[in-house]
Amino acid sequence: MKNANGCSYSVSDDLLIQHEVEVVQGILESKEQYRKVVKAAIGKWVKDFQSGHIEIKTVDDLKKLIELDIELQRCEL
Repeated sequence: MKNANGCSYSVSDDLLIQHEVEVVQGILESKEQYRKVVKAAIGKWVKDFQSGHIEIKTVDDLKKLIELDIELQRCEL
């Protein structure tokens, strides 16, 4: 068979493309869930810091959370 561009393709090509789309969708959904977890953790950290439960010496934890959130955003397709 030929598509609109005159290139030939097969049912197996369609199935491969469909599979790749599903994989990418799964990855994007996972990243969205990870971002929700990271954002919740950042919110909790800030709340605990404001209430005095976290001292300034643990800022590295917040930095790691923020870096993870930025990395997840940057890797979006």
